[in-house]
Amino acid sequence: MPKLKTRKSLAKRVKITKKKKVLVSKAGRRHLLSSKKRKIKRKLKRKTLMSSIQRKVIKLALPYA
Repeated sequence: MPKLKTRKSLAKRVKITKKKKVLVSKAGRRHLLSSKKRKIKRKLKRKTLMSSIQRKVIKLALPYA
């Protein structure tokens, strides 16, 4: 059986933890930051966990993660 290909675009956007949880960055922290409150910008720094439904899709796209 041939090797499975990894979806590189997705691999760059997510981080898989040791316990197979998926961490992603939050949207909204690229530009137009002057109009956002300091508290909001601080919260946008943190990574967030992806839902279990999306985890199944990612498992197919990243076969060796």
